[in-house]
Formats: sequence, structure tokens, C-alpha cells
Amino acid sequence: MRMVIESRIDTVVFDLGGVLIRIARSWKDAHLLAGFDDKHPGLVHQGLAKQSPRLAREHMSGTIDLTNWARAIKECSDDNYSVDDAIRIMDAWIIAEYPRIRSVIDTIHDAGIDTAVLSNTNARHWQLLGADDRSFNDYPNLAEIHQIHASHLLGHVKPDPEIYESFTKTANLGSARILFFDDTMLNIDAARHYGWAARHIDHTGDTAKQMLTALTHHRII
Repeated sequence: MRMVIESRIDTVVFDLGGVLIRIARSWKDAHLLAGFDDKHPGLVHQGLAKQSPRLAREHMSGTIDLTNWARAIKECSDDNYSVDDAIRIMDAWIIAEYPRIRSVIDTIHDAGIDTAVLSNTNARHWQLLGADDRSFNDYPNLAEIHQIHASHLLGHVKPDPEIYESFTKTANLGSARILFFDDTMLNIDAARHYGWAARHIDHTGDTAKQMLTALTHHRII
């Protein structure tokens, strides 16, 4: 008789961008997706390049809101971008769900394992995804996930250790055996240090296939 080996995982946690959702990978990508010209002076503005990572972090941690973020982008780009331009670029960042994500979520649930999201994001993207009211009109696969949590609501960003602690407390997963999928190695390393099993996802490939392979490795399927 074949021996069944029980999985040691009871909760799978997903990142959003680069794992479940295809997104712009840089300011330039989002700038072009928003319809701006590739010769636009804002693309090579040194002040913007220097300040935008800090502003993104403050926006994702909920320290500043969309309007103040956009005003800061306008200022640090020496008005090469207007407030409306910055918001237009922010809105272009989210592209679409990756293919076959629903099959991954269904497979996990069929195995009796819970699902959650832990994402570095901001209130604007949260609204566009439909996560603020759980409508998920354009991103229906997200509606199937049991819990959805975001950096701007938790007040911390990955890979800072505080976000993993805040997430597990907020999601009531303090004793859970977690498998985490993320497309950034710094976040993966931090999750492993926190005690989670974690697998890096290549955002340029078939993300669903990579996750299904990992689920097999961890004896979930």
C-alpha cells in the first residue's frame, strides 16, 4: 500500500505583483504604459531617480497618501510631471492577472490548505484591484483567497521583519506553517529568516507552473 506523506504546510501566502498579478517593473515601464513618450525629460531626471524609491516606500507603508505622493513626484521632478501625470502613471502600474492562477488557488483549497496575500502595495492600487471593498471586478481570482493583507494597512513593508510579525498577528497565523511565494529574493530571504518556507517566483515565466511545482515539492499536491 502506498504511504501518504502529509504536507507540513497549512497556509500558502502569495505576494501580488510578479506572482498573481502582472505589473510594471520600473518607473519607465509604468511611464510608457501610461502613454507618455520615451523622450520625456522626467525619465532621466536625477532628482526623481533619487527620491522615488523613498517616496514609494512611504506610500507603501501608508506614511503618505496618493495626493502627497503625487505632489512629491511633481516637486522632485522639477514639474516635469504634474500631480495628474504621477497618478496616471500609478494607475498604469497594474496590468492583469497571470494565466491559470485560479487553478493554483483551487488546487491549494482542494488540499484543505488556507490561502492569504501579503503584498507591498498602496491604497490606490488596493482600490484598483478591488481589494478595499472585496469587489475584485477585474481581478476575480483574488476573490477566492481567504485573507488579503497589504503593507499600507499593516504599516510596514517587505523585507522589513516587522511586516512578517504584523501580518501573522493580524491574520491570526502565529502558529501556522507557511509557504510563501514572492518574486523578490530579499523578501524571500526575510521570510525564511522569520521561519517560513519560501519560494522565489520568476515574474518573467509561467508563475502558475512554478507554484504548482513548489506545491508538489512541499507535498501539498
